Amino acid sequence: MGSKSNGGVNSTLSAKELFNQYVNNLYQAANLQGSGLAFDVFEKAFTGYTNLRLNHQLPQNSAILTVIDYSKSSAEKRMWIINLFSKQLLLNTWVAHGQGSGMEMPDKFSDRNDSHQSSLGFYLTDDVYMGKHGRSLRLDGLDEGFNISARMRSIVVHAANYVGQRAINEQGHVGRSFGCPAVAPEVANFVINTIQGKSVIFINGNDERYSSKYLDETAPLNMMAADSTSFDIAKL
Repeated sequence: MGSKSNGGVNSTLSAKELFNQYVNNLYQAANLQGSGLAFDVFEKAFTGYTNLRLNHQLPQNSAILTVIDYSKSSAEKRMWIINLFSKQLLLNTWVAHGQGSGMEMPDKFSDRNDSHQSSLGFYLTDDVYMGKHGRSLRLDGLDEGFNISARMRSIVVHAANYVGQRAINEQGHVGRSFGCPAVAPEVANFVINTIQGKSVIFINGNDERYSSKYLDETAPLNMMAADSTSFDIAKL
């Protein structure tokens, strides 16, 4: 996309450069690099979040973006909960992947019921309920062919004793779920309370097949080109 003048401000930068600059500012302000979140993964997650806001699929006050990076070992803290409005990292913690996806490093992903595999892509969180794992958070998958069956498969956020430092000390990595992004009991309530009610989760992983309409940068770049001097994600 070519350069666009806005009263002389940023006139030499393309919309893509302005968008990257905004994402990088968020990334640096929240110290996401220091916490181990790769920039390209955050950029994908933020692009999807922006598209969902532009599509009016999120509440106006939905500031929370959760990123899970299954390209990392389960011994690493590979879940990040970020407040995009305040530019703060709220939590970086461990998260389980599905038994069918692999041991320490998940390398197989599926949306098929009874696969016990994790599913990649964008999700919206929904309501809280009491299930067999205690207090749990329902998720709705948004990517056709990759996670759309999440509700039917009962893919939810819940607490699990096999997630945390103790499990890592015992076996070198956290335990595995039936496909749910399970978290440690000591952070479960914080996670659920923070992300419930139509916030975005993006689950990344090593799978060349994955694609999503929410990764299309056309709408975010058009938005940036139209009003680069006063862009603020909170005002969308």
